[in-house]
Amino acid sequence: MNRPPLEVADVVREHGAAFLARYGSTLSGAQHRALRAIAVCRTAALGGHITQCDHCGHEVQAYNSCRHRSCPKCHGAAQAAWLAARESEVLDTPYVHVIFTLPHDLGPLALQNPRRLYGLLFRTVVQTLQDIAQDPKHLGAEIGGFAVLHTWGQQLHHHPHLHCVLPAGGLAPDGLQWLPCRPHFFLPVRVLSRRFRRLYLAGLEQLYAQGQLTLAGRCRALAEAQPWQQYLATLRDKEWVVYAKEPLQDPQYVLQYLARYTHRVALSNHRLVTLENGQVTFRYKDYQRGRRLRTLTLEAVEFLRRLLRHVPPHGFHRMRHFGFLANRVRQEKLAQCRTLLGHAPPLRPPAAVDPKAPELPGAEPGGVCPVCQHGRMQLVQTLYRQPAVWDLAVPMPRLDTS
Repeated sequence: MNRPPLEVADVVREHGAAFLARYGSTLSGAQHRALRAIAVCRTAALGGHITQCDHCGHEVQAYNSCRHRSCPKCHGAAQAAWLAARESEVLDTPYVHVIFTLPHDLGPLALQNPRRLYGLLFRTVVQTLQDIAQDPKHLGAEIGGFAVLHTWGQQLHHHPHLHCVLPAGGLAPDGLQWLPCRPHFFLPVRVLSRRFRRLYLAGLEQLYAQGQLTLAGRCRALAEAQPWQQYLATLRDKEWVVYAKEPLQDPQYVLQYLARYTHRVALSNHRLVTLENGQVTFRYKDYQRGRRLRTLTLEAVEFLRRLLRHVPPHGFHRMRHFGFLANRVRQEKLAQCRTLLGHAPPLRPPAAVDPKAPELPGAEPGGVCPVCQHGRMQLVQTLYRQPAVWDLAVPMPRLDTS
């Protein structure tokens, strides 16, 4: 894939110092590390290697990737690896996509307590889906799927929501039957919304009672009992948005569909348009006007402020499996599901090299030379990483991206 003419890394390298001067004291360690990773990705600071064609002598210099999950250049490889691992887990049945969104009023509290509130979001969404699905009035089955946390909107505003993708059916309580959902319908969204709101607010009250919430800045007043109760009452009066898309009927497209959500980052490099006069212009979809493509221009420092808000806490898992696809029971339950659906178990590919496997990139040792298309690239030199590249106490090193 060709390198985009403009990258998020270019914005960080040019305006990262100004951003840190204004907001550095408010950033978490995870956000500082993400900013450094984006800046040094595929530069001499991370080391790399030089390869040479054994036929024509053409040389290629390649630098290492940062592999940070918030880096726009690195999520593609992680996505491909995840999809390859999931290929054997797709069932030959329709799939559904349900989205749970936190109300806007919870935004400031979530930004101050991301680990607590996003963790609560996962727990209550999973419990909501399982409770309603197990109810005989709706589906009466054990379900399974995965959920992915996204915290951004198209304009990089804070918009936390959970994408849940799961088979449109489940295992009967006795485990002897697969129960599909009704055609074009999974579970009633109004019922899901009410249960989601009740469970989330109950969990939020528990966190508050246990003193586990940080209440500073805009949330400082909530430390008092009366403002807190008023805050909860406002949240109870709101409609909590749950959106269920129509079941995806053709399983062969399920993996392609999943790829849109599993390892997405807040903004890809291909959405950037210009970086001029201290301002960044990028494309976004305007969902309120028929998904039209529009452009938005922000001051570079404001652009980075919005972008860094979507870096998850250190060690926080943005994607989680649940139900019969939970890690501890997945293989056993998938075999049970396939038996009930009348499907043969997936064939594992042999360990031998696949003759149809794609060639290695031209810069990698063993790859075909991109110039003569005849020779193979051989490793001639290893470039080592700069010693203090990840030491946040040390200023960002001078970066060579050539």
